[in-house]
Amino acid sequence: MSKLPIRARVATSIGGAATRVSRLTGRGDGSVIGGVVGLKVAPDLLRQLASGRQIVMVTGTNGKTTTTRLVTAAIGSLGQEVATNAYGANMESGLVSALSTAPEAPYAVLEVDERYLPSLIKVTNPRAVLLLNLSRDQMDRAAEIWLIARRWREAFAQAPQVRVIANADDPLIAWSAGSASEVIWVAAGQRWHEDSWCCPDCGSHLRRDELGWRCGECSLSRPSARWVLDGEKVIDAAGTVRELNLALPGRANRSNAVMALAVADLFGADMDQALPELRKVTSIAGRYTSVERRGRTLHLLLAKNPAGWLEAFDVLGADNPPLLLAVNAQGPDGKDTSWLWDVDYRVLAGRRVLVAGERRIDLAVRLEADSIPFELVDGIDAAVDAVPQGNLDVIANYTAFQHIRAVVGRSV
Repeated sequence: MSKLPIRARVATSIGGAATRVSRLTGRGDGSVIGGVVGLKVAPDLLRQLASGRQIVMVTGTNGKTTTTRLVTAAIGSLGQEVATNAYGANMESGLVSALSTAPEAPYAVLEVDERYLPSLIKVTNPRAVLLLNLSRDQMDRAAEIWLIARRWREAFAQAPQVRVIANADDPLIAWSAGSASEVIWVAAGQRWHEDSWCCPDCGSHLRRDELGWRCGECSLSRPSARWVLDGEKVIDAAGTVRELNLALPGRANRSNAVMALAVADLFGADMDQALPELRKVTSIAGRYTSVERRGRTLHLLLAKNPAGWLEAFDVLGADNPPLLLAVNAQGPDGKDTSWLWDVDYRVLAGRRVLVAGERRIDLAVRLEADSIPFELVDGIDAAVDAVPQGNLDVIANYTAFQHIRAVVGRSV
């Protein structure tokens, strides 16, 4: 902090005060307001706070917050403080708040919104950027994903000092990372293929087989990976095989963990020390949390787009407990709910399904089209009261998820 210019120090102090007031008054977690205030006082504050640190940026459509938490845990095994935006505030103000909170931390792991990655690379000069996946999300708010991939590709071509850790199984990710001077490829898998049927380089049809994906017309194909997710195991760049044994459920989180380990290895972490730190992670900003409510155990899952819902269905209770689906369409969610028609709900056949949220009618129509019986309820407590004691799985998009967390977080 003492190395910052006086104006930046003042901005950081004022921003920190705003953060504390926000938390004390219960208006928020303070992960944004401190940065907003700080940037008003010192517009170049992010660049100044980032200077001299070893920074990892984590971006992609799904899994950013979880992977940021896992990378933070893995790099934390080095024994140094790590600054991070743990609650997902992933634009400039959120990054400022995260770095201001830990001014002496030599490392920073920062979740970054896909649209802002190119500009934030220029400002912060990260050591590494981790690319998870690209699929449609908030189509009325966000840029078309091919445009995002093109902007990333241009940004990496202009930042040769940045090391990229990328998912080789996602064609859009592989193409966008292809301009980087050095890429560590990870075979992290890709279950959602609906946004990657065409070659991002020439537009021709992509072909898939046991070797991966390749373009039928040009030379673009899946790169060879140094890190591999193999079922429940990770194979590192040296060929060593380790059991993951994560507390977090599902294949998506195993994929996120392998990506995190590849980053930690780049920073010199010992895998036998980093992996146990990943196993300690049990919940991320309420995701994967189990909460007791009126004699029921609620299992909370966040899913914001078709690819995310596909992964959420993968971790539902094996004993087929009742399931609450909740969908809103506020600003952070995107107001266009047409994406609901891209989700295959037939996997829910035989399960009792309840539907809530501001756009529950939209979801109800979609379920009816897939012949999935459902019950409309007014909210989380109505759902809890409608099911017998035991487990209740909950899948909700962003603002619906936050509302549910606020309700079940209150004392009963």
